[in-house]
Amino acid sequence: MAASSLPYMKTNPKLIFFTDFDGTITLEDSNDAMIDNLGYGYAKRRQGNEAVLDGTMSFRDAFRDMLDSIKTPYDECIEYLKKNMKLDPYFVEFYHWSREHNVPIVVLSSGMIPVIRALFETLLGGRTDDHLYIVANEVESRNGKDINDEGGWQIRYHDDSHFGHDKSLEIKPYAALPDSVRPTLLYAGDGVSDLSAARETDLLFAKKGKDLVTFCEREKIPFTLFESWESILATTKDILGGKVSVKSVAEGGLEAVHQGANKN
Repeated sequence: MAASSLPYMKTNPKLIFFTDFDGTITLEDSNDAMIDNLGYGYAKRRQGNEAVLDGTMSFRDAFRDMLDSIKTPYDECIEYLKKNMKLDPYFVEFYHWSREHNVPIVVLSSGMIPVIRALFETLLGGRTDDHLYIVANEVESRNGKDINDEGGWQIRYHDDSHFGHDKSLEIKPYAALPDSVRPTLLYAGDGVSDLSAARETDLLFAKKGKDLVTFCEREKIPFTLFESWESILATTKDILGGKVSVKSVAEGGLEAVHQGANKN
């Protein structure tokens, strides 16, 4: 595919930052918060996540089961999240820096577009700039009900993959570009919804103490740990400025994990 036909290449960036949303950009996962507090609770949700990690259940089926346990009307769910969710404070700085330095941010989420948009507009204080893109699932009505009825909404998946949203599909066309035009590709994530994207970029930021780290260690996928977007911003600045290579960052990240950096 020609670079000119790819949407994130329209400004000819030197770097594109792909990222998960829930628990990565936000301090808490909004879907987990709804499942734990409005659905069937933490214990059963963790069982589902562990089933995905050990390969006995697809993310698609596990996540649908979790969300289907939420009977609260959609508009009430949104209000709950607006009151309870917070962005990583350093993401706001990263968001403004990336706009000024021609770094597109592509949010690849297993959550739902209208939920993410509502949270961004609330937490960033207005509509997002056009350097931020959202690729995710949708919300639809269930059983002929209005989505704002009790038990009236459900997730509509982005694609037919066992992830429901195979995040790798959005990254691969950019990874396949010729070296002469291909930007550096980075990704940040934290959990089981990021498994499909973990191998696809030049550098993976995996959140300390979360399931994505467990997966990457098991599969021997290079990554570097992060605890907040403060370190992501600093590292991305250095990569864009040519001060460090993605290979050296990944090697340093793996060594840090081996020395116990992932332990709380």
